[in-house]
Amino acid sequence: MKEFNALERIQELCRERNWSYYQLSKVTGIAYSTLSTMFNKQNMPSLPTLQRLCDGFGISITDFFEPDRSSSSLAPDQAECLALFTALSPDDKKLALAYLKGLAKVL
Repeated sequence: MKEFNALERIQELCRERNWSYYQLSKVTGIAYSTLSTMFNKQNMPSLPTLQRLCDGFGISITDFFEPDRSSSSLAPDQAECLALFTALSPDDKKLALAYLKGLAKVL
């Protein structure tokens, strides 16, 4: 069984969103120097830092540790929509939700 590596998971989530560590810093409010030190020295994030990272990625801590859990029951088109939505910035997520609500005629 492969050991879980939180830093690798953070890097994976950044790659999925095409985010640099600078962008991650801006979204999470975590200083870029803190992120840089964390990766360069291979320091695992504390729980409060991990929560801020998950909030920035728009995922729960459970989804952080079990990435396949949340999408296993989705149809392929639903999984694609979720992947695209997850890659958006917080402001773009608001716009996408407003657009989808308009399409579905939901208020």
